[in-house]
Amino acid sequence: MVSALVVMTAGLQAKVRLPHILCDNMVLQQNTEARLWGWAKAGKTVRVEVSWSDEAYTAKAGKDGKWLVKVKTPAASYTPLQITFDDGDRLTLSNILSGEVWVCAGQSNMEMPVKGFGNCPVDGYNDEVVNARQYRGIHYVKIPSIMRVEPQEDAQCEWKEVSAQTVGDASATGYFFAQVVNRALDIPVGLIMANKGGSRVESWLTKENLEKYTNEPTDSAGIVRFKPQWDYHRALLWGNGTFNPILNYTVKGILYYQGCSNVGDPGNQYSERLKILVDQWRTQFGLGEIPFYFVEIAPYWYDDVKGDWGARLREQQFRASKIIPNSGLVCTNDLVYPYETQQIHPAQKRQVGQRLAFLALNKTYGMTSLGCESPSFKDMRIVGDTVHIHLANDLGAISRFEGIEGFELAGDDRVFHPAKAEHFWQPGGGYWDETIRLTSPEVKHPVAVRYCFRNFQIGNLKNAAGLPLFPFRTDEW
Repeated sequence: MVSALVVMTAGLQAKVRLPHILCDNMVLQQNTEARLWGWAKAGKTVRVEVSWSDEAYTAKAGKDGKWLVKVKTPAASYTPLQITFDDGDRLTLSNILSGEVWVCAGQSNMEMPVKGFGNCPVDGYNDEVVNARQYRGIHYVKIPSIMRVEPQEDAQCEWKEVSAQTVGDASATGYFFAQVVNRALDIPVGLIMANKGGSRVESWLTKENLEKYTNEPTDSAGIVRFKPQWDYHRALLWGNGTFNPILNYTVKGILYYQGCSNVGDPGNQYSERLKILVDQWRTQFGLGEIPFYFVEIAPYWYDDVKGDWGARLREQQFRASKIIPNSGLVCTNDLVYPYETQQIHPAQKRQVGQRLAFLALNKTYGMTSLGCESPSFKDMRIVGDTVHIHLANDLGAISRFEGIEGFELAGDDRVFHPAKAEHFWQPGGGYWDETIRLTSPEVKHPVAVRYCFRNFQIGNLKNAAGLPLFPFRTDEW
C-alpha cells in the first residue's frame, strides 16, 4: 500500500521543478549562455521558451530527473523578461532582467546588511531607505546560511527587487558595489549573497581540497571535534550548504570579504588556501577565470591594539592578490573610526563597496581612466639616520605633504618607534626624485620600516584617487 502511494505521489509531482534561485525577479547574466536547470520526471522532455527570442530550447531529464539548458541572453536592459518551462505543464517566471550578476561571498562583514547588525550600525541607513527608488534594476537573493555534510543542489531563497522595504536586508558591501556599477554602466545588477558570519577560508573548501591541502577532518564527527566551540568556524559544511546551490548559476564574478577568523594562521597558509578556494570556485562555476575582488580585513584590536597578528593576515591578503590571477584587493586601513577598536563590523561600508566597484569598472568593464588600486610599498633607501621610500600606484600624487601618520622605524634592536614622515624631492641623476622621508629621534641607524603594521592603526596617506596606502613592513621579523 505504501509503495503504491509513493508511485502515485511521484506521478502527481511530475511537473517540472526549478531550484529556488530560478524564480521571479532574478537577474540573468547578459550576453552569454545562461544555465537554467531543474528536475522533471525521468525521460521527460522540458521545453524552455524566452520572451526575448523566438528560439526555443529543449532538454531531456536523465534517470535522476535532472536537466539543464543554456539560453542565449540579451544585452542588459530594464525591460522585464519572461521564461516559460514546459514539460506538459507550463511554468512561467516573470519580471526577469538581463544585467550583471555578482556573488557576494565571505563572512559577516559581507553578510552585514544595510540596516546593520545588533549594536553594529551601517552609516547612512536611513538615507538608503529614502533613496532606494533611485536604483532601479538592483535585485538580490540571499542564500540561507546552513551547514550540510553533503553538497546541496537547492536552497530556500527568492530574488527581491531593491526598494524602501527590501534594501535593509541586502548586503551593505554588495549593495554599495551595485549602486556604483548601476550608475556607471546604467544596467541592472544582480547580487547573489552566499556567505556566513565567522566562517574561515576552510569553511568553503570542498572535501577533496581539504583532504589534499589541509589536515582538517572531513567527517562530521571529526569536524565537530576539530572546532567544538563555534560552528561557524567549521570546515566544509558551509560550502556544502550555502555555496554549492549557486554553482550552476551563470555569474560575472565574485566579491569576497573574509579573513578575521583566520587571524593567527601560520606562514603563508592563508594566502595559499585562499588561492586554492578561488581556483576551486572558478572550476566549479565552469565560466573560466572570472574576476575575484576581495577586501582587506579592517583594523581591529584582537585583544591588543599594538599587536601585529591582524596585520600579518592583511599581509597574507596582499600576497594573495599577487598570486591569484584576475584578482584585486581593496584596502580598508582608513575605513574605521578611532572609537571602533573593538568593533569587528565597522560602520563605513559604502566606501568598501565603492572601492570594489572601482576595481570591477576598471579591470572588468574597461573604464581604465578610473583609479582603482591603492598605493603600496615599492622600495627604500637608507641615508644615515633617514629612510627614503618610494610607492607603487601613487597615480601621480600622494594625498598630503605634511602630517603623515602611521610610519614606524626600527634599528638592529628590532624595537619600532613612531617616525616623522614628510614628502621630499630628492635630487639625483639629473632629476628630482619624489620620495617620502622618514626619521625618528629614537632610531639613529634605521634598518626597517613599518606602516600601520598593527592590529589597530589608522594611517592617512593616500594616492591621487583617494585610496589608502596598504599597510606593510620591510622586515621579516
